[in-house]
Order: sequence, then C-alpha cells, then structure tokens
Amino acid sequence: MIKISFRPTTLLSKVSVWLLALALMVPVLTMFYASISASSGVFSHLWQTVLPDYIQNTLLLGAWVVFLVIVFGVPSAAIISQTNVYGRRFLRWLLLLPLAMPAYLVAYLYTDLFDYAGPLQRFLRAQFDWQSPQDYWFFDIRTLAGAGVIIALVLFPYVYMLTRTAFEQQDKHLLRASRTLGFSAGQTLFKVSIPLARPAIAVAASLVLMETLADFATVQYFAVNTLTTAIYDTWLGYGDIAAANAIASVLTLLVFIVLVLEQRSRAHQQHQTNRPNQAQPLLQLTMWQNLLASGYCWLLVVAGFLLPMILLLAMAFDYSTGEQVVELLDTGVNSLTIAAYVATIATVLALVFASYRRFSQSKGKQLPLQISGFGYAIPGTVLAMAMLATFGPLDHWLNDLAASMEWQQPGLILSGTIFAIVIALVVRFIAIANGTLASGYDQIAKSLDYAPASLGVSLPKAVGRVHLPLLRPSIFVAWLLVFVEAMKELPAVLLLRPFNFDTLSTHIYQLISDERLEQGALGAILIVAFGLLPIIWLNKEKAQS
Repeated sequence: MIKISFRPTTLLSKVSVWLLALALMVPVLTMFYASISASSGVFSHLWQTVLPDYIQNTLLLGAWVVFLVIVFGVPSAAIISQTNVYGRRFLRWLLLLPLAMPAYLVAYLYTDLFDYAGPLQRFLRAQFDWQSPQDYWFFDIRTLAGAGVIIALVLFPYVYMLTRTAFEQQDKHLLRASRTLGFSAGQTLFKVSIPLARPAIAVAASLVLMETLADFATVQYFAVNTLTTAIYDTWLGYGDIAAANAIASVLTLLVFIVLVLEQRSRAHQQHQTNRPNQAQPLLQLTMWQNLLASGYCWLLVVAGFLLPMILLLAMAFDYSTGEQVVELLDTGVNSLTIAAYVATIATVLALVFASYRRFSQSKGKQLPLQISGFGYAIPGTVLAMAMLATFGPLDHWLNDLAASMEWQQPGLILSGTIFAIVIALVVRFIAIANGTLASGYDQIAKSLDYAPASLGVSLPKAVGRVHLPLLRPSIFVAWLLVFVEAMKELPAVLLLRPFNFDTLSTHIYQLISDERLEQGALGAILIVAFGLLPIIWLNKEKAQS
C-alpha cells in the first residue's frame, strides 16, 4: 500500500501545523496567566460579595435551558422522524428556523409583547376592566426562568436536528424486535430509541449549554447577573481588566468541566451498528394524536421564529426611514467585512488542519484539529479578555520600541483595530469549519489518495486537482456557516470594537438597550436573513441527495 505523509517539502510541515494550532490557543493561555499573576482587590471583593451568586445564576440558567431544549427538541425529533404527523415535510425544516433568530432579539420582542405596557396586557385590562397589577396576575418574563425560555426557544433546534438524525439512522431491526416482544410504540420510543439516541442528545445538550454560558445580551437585558455580565461590568464599570480576566478564567474552567463531564458520560457507551432501513413504516397517528403532535411542532416554530419575525416586519414597516437605511449601510458593510475576513481565514486554516489529519501518518494527527477547535467552547466575552491580555501588552511594547527608536508611535494597531475582532472570531468559530471539512474529507474514498501518488503526482498537486474540487461543497458550507456566526456575534465585537465602529449586532444591541429596537428593525431582519442562508442551503442539499 502506498503511504502518503506530510514532509517539509509537501503542503506544510508537521511543525508548522502544530504551531498554527497552538497559536490559536495563545490568547486563552495568556489570559489565564494574566489572571493568575495579577493581584486584584476588586476580584477579591467580588468573590466575597456577589460572585458566588453570579456563578449560581449561571449554573441554574444552564440547567434550566438544557432541560427545556430536551423537552422541546426530543419530542419534536421523534414526531418528525417516526410518525405521519400533518405537515411533516414542511415541519422537518421549519423546526430549524429558530437557529437564525438571535436570542436577544426574541428577548426584546417578547418583553415588548408581554410587559405591563405591552399590547397583550393592555388588551386584557380593556376586556376585563382591570385597573392595576393588583387586580390580576401575569407572569414576569424578565426573570432567570424567562431568560431560560427565550434562549431555549432559539437553541432547541440543535437537539432536534441531532436527535432526529440519530433516530433516522438507528437499526430498524432492533425497533421491529422490540415490537415483536410486545412493546407498544411508546415503550419502544422510551426504552429503545431514546436510549440509543443518548449520545446525540448529550452532544446537542453540551452545545446548547456552551451557547448558554456564552450568552450576554439576553441575560443583561433581563437583568440576570451571570459570569458573562460580570466580566463586562468589571471591565467597563470598575476599569479592572485583571479582575475581568480572573472572572473569565472562572467561566472558562466551568466550560471545560462541562466538556469533560459530557465526554466521560459517553466514554463507555456502546451502540448498535448503523443499518438504517428506510422501509420501516411510520407510526400512524389518530386524528387527535396528529392534531396534538402537529400543534406541538407548530407552536415551537411560531414561538421560536414566525411570531418574532412578524413583529420585526411590522416594526420595520411602521418605523423605517431613509436615514435608518443609510446608517444600516455603514454598519452592514462593517459586519460583512469582518464576517468575510473571519470566514475566509477560518476556512483556510481548517483546510490545513483537515488535510494534515487526512494525509499525516503521525499518531497525533487528530490533535491539531482538536486543539484549534477548542475556542468554540469559549464565550465571546472571555475571548475578548484573552485578546486584550495578549495584544494590549504587545501594542505597548511596540509603541515603547518606536519611542526608543524615535519613530512615530503606531498606536493600538492590534488591540484597537478590527484585527483583534477578526482573530477572536477565528478562534471561536474555526471549530465549525474544522468539523465541516473533516466530514467532507471522510466522504472522499481513500483510493483517491493513493492513485495520484502511484502516478508520480506530488501531494500538493493531488490536493489541488483531486481533493479540492471534491471538497468544494464542504468548503462553501464551512465558509457560509462561519460567515453567518460571525455576522451574529455580539459580546466579542462589543468589547473589542474600535471607537466609532459598529456592526449590525452592536448597533441593534445599543438600540435594544435604549428600548428603541423599532429603529433597528431592518438591521435585525438582515441578521435573521443571513442566518437563514445555511438552513436554506443545507435543506436544499438534503432534498437533492
């Protein structure tokens, strides 16, 4: 058998690939060092007063969101994959749409709808002649529980998507065997299908938990104090970056503990061979069961996407002006520029790591890909602190060097420009590109690696002429997914943006903070529209396959 391996004369040397992977971790390691080496009275004061409550709120919010996304995602996945529910063909992809809706937008829209001064409570007071809040009870959405519901409504598609795939790929012979042993359809679901889907549910729940720990705008708008808001307030409120770094380190350790526990929980699980049988008949629901099942799925679609989108469209129609359109163009160009830079750099680096994993004969060939993707587990506020801890001292050193040489001082060229934003977002989202391109490589037959080598074609030429054309769809999907995530990112951009520099996300956040989302409705719709692109593309590809 012909072996193809990396050598310094091929695409990239082993040392170069490892240096690239480790370079993406340098900011986080620098942040840890800065938090340990710096003594801060502010951090000690926070630890003795409010920080334990912040940690408790963070953990409670994470547990509440994970519970809700499982309640929303697993039943909907079972309904779509195993029953003849009404509208199954459309609900299959409609249930993915809430992923395109940023949680902070939904938080504002539902607060505006359900608040005391909102249209719903005004309608109830007019109908029943209630005069004050003492005359009736209505839930308060601006609570930890309310924040959990909002976040769960936009993140449950992670659980739905992975669980539905797991259900569809299960060995149908096991499901038939359970029915022949006398199990009902419900017993088969709870005793066979769901236990077999536990790894997919666990992975999806861990993704949701990481996104919840990273959320900033929703919890701040609802006045729920978590570690992400503590980082922001400590830096901008107290002006103490050392204390902010220390809190960011605590949050990073929490995320790391979650990842370790999730992986250990699945370490010794064994599962059936994947032998999907498409001939397995769908469970035939009665009329009332069908109405209940379809109603449950449609409720998730309406609450997570359709109703917020309708409210945004109504705001845009009523309040949009020409001045807002001009302002939207400037912020839109900034968002597009940053997202394009991030997507391009992340995709190129991911292609390097995935290629090394494919062709290297080293035992540790998986590690650069895994190390470089660790940033996805790090919240945006933490990455912002990491960038400041890394590039801030570098900027000061460069300015001191220029002053000693009697040159013009360059200023904050690293930490005070979009450079820091781009690097932070590459670190955070390269894991998405890594996974997409690694999966794309896995779908290419190994024989295509050996055939060019047997003809004397060098590895760079083989990759360029054979593998890259086959990887083109995966490269495009990776670029698109990272582009959309970079467009939506708020915390890192909010903390690292230069003066007088706004993106769509920061512009809308400022309007939300001022209770003026109506003036940014067009920008919000644009962010949602970009978020829909990968969903539409992936659904189109699925339909054609």
